[in-house]
Amino acid sequence: MNSPARLAAAALLVIVLAGCQAETSESTDSSSAPPAASPPAGQPADVPPPLMPAMPLPENAVDNAVAALDGLVEDLMTKSGIPGMAVAVVHGSDTVYAKGFGVKNVDLPDTEDNRIDADTVFQLASLSKSISATVVAQQIGRNGLSWDTPIVSKLPWFALSDPVVTPMVTVGDMFSHRSGLPDHAGDKLEELGYDRRYILERLSDFPLDPFRISYAYTNFGLTAGAEAVAANAGKSWEDLTREALLAPLGMTSTSYQFSDWVARPDRAVGHIHVDGHYAPQYVRDPQPQSPAGGVSSSVNDMTRWLAFVLADGEHDGKQLVDPKALLPALTPQVVSDRAPEPAARSGTYGYGFNVGTTSGARMQLSHSGAFELGAGTNFLILPSADVAIVALTNATPSGVAETLTAEFADLVQFGKIREDWWGLYRKPFEQMQQPVGELVGKQPPPNAAPPQPLSSYVGVYRNDFWGPATVTERDGALELTLGPKGVYQLKPWDGDVFTFSFVSENAPPGTVSQATFDGDRLTLEYFDDEGYGEFFR
Repeated sequence: MNSPARLAAAALLVIVLAGCQAETSESTDSSSAPPAASPPAGQPADVPPPLMPAMPLPENAVDNAVAALDGLVEDLMTKSGIPGMAVAVVHGSDTVYAKGFGVKNVDLPDTEDNRIDADTVFQLASLSKSISATVVAQQIGRNGLSWDTPIVSKLPWFALSDPVVTPMVTVGDMFSHRSGLPDHAGDKLEELGYDRRYILERLSDFPLDPFRISYAYTNFGLTAGAEAVAANAGKSWEDLTREALLAPLGMTSTSYQFSDWVARPDRAVGHIHVDGHYAPQYVRDPQPQSPAGGVSSSVNDMTRWLAFVLADGEHDGKQLVDPKALLPALTPQVVSDRAPEPAARSGTYGYGFNVGTTSGARMQLSHSGAFELGAGTNFLILPSADVAIVALTNATPSGVAETLTAEFADLVQFGKIREDWWGLYRKPFEQMQQPVGELVGKQPPPNAAPPQPLSSYVGVYRNDFWGPATVTERDGALELTLGPKGVYQLKPWDGDVFTFSFVSENAPPGTVSQATFDGDRLTLEYFDDEGYGEFFR
């Protein structure tokens, strides 16, 4: 990839290195200097060290890796049992692979209409963050916007819990998850049915870790950054993305509107993993956090975006995004995963992109998307090899998408798969599927005390963060209503302790939560984040 931005960067590095060498030669006897080292075989001699990988690519690296994809996909689908998958590869400006596998819905017959192809639309989940970052890059420079624009300059109502941090936190801080907000702050409010504005206003209730030196993944933090960009443009985020990026790239099957995905006739429905199989039992509506997880797209559309990123913001000969605005998103902004030992490589995050270094000393850009209710996605870009791959699945995340892209990257760089990627990825994803709650898998005590008369528990219990919890008696049982959508059946456990079981994006199947009554106080275990689980009648 020989974009103007990369050529300019290379030229600058050559000038800097040449200057250092000239300064050294003036104070060193040239006759005693060691001979200059030759670049590795197959590497251009004029590439400065920071751009030179440790080893050249194998011959026909991308072609050979692409040729192996059919077998890799079929093997992973057999191992995992996922219902469907779509995969595409871009090399330079060309789509060299785009295929679908499996079915959109396991409850429907295995007919042609139910089979996945390269135009089938999937929910992307958090892969959306990287697309959103390129939208922001496209807006940089318009109406004074930059990655360093403070959120409150565009959203005057926005605040964090620290009045010192609030005026300083920027669009870039939110897109790099370094605001200090705790991990996934606000996600359970979305689960209860609250809208975007309500959740963003509640972010001021969360305690903060140290500003700009802490990394914690926050969907609604990034959404706040995107909302500031949209406000700067005087449009909704959904309209801005369509006009600024999706339409110019010709991504006609891509949208930030959940309703658009629902309306697509060619869409892959989400499947949750429960009781050893995948079933389309739930629908994930991510509209409140649309900038962070609300995109739906096909792999054919995604090839247009990947080619655009590989070309440093250029599409069909037109520069849609200033490379200087895009580059910060693709370079490290915060340490996201600290190395456990000196020999290990730390993980870093840019603006909406994971940024790392492979064992072949090549920079790698990537991001995963994960919906417990039925989506697992990943893309991976190797800029120095001018190649990118995207894998979309319609099932609870299991590591399939990440395994495939990692295997492909190995084949491109080394000509062989050097790690058991499936073994490495499967285990942490299995942990993500574990139910939550102290009483998971337990039975009530054999000498459990009976509850008090159910009418004594009825009432409205106030909580300024979660909103009122309403307990009612219905057909001889207690029902708990919380937020616009949260309705839970309370079952007696032991005395004043009840339980409720449910499945949500943050609560895998088998989750059990305690509801403990103590006079006019109700404590909900599942909602006791940061000690906010107490409600008062």
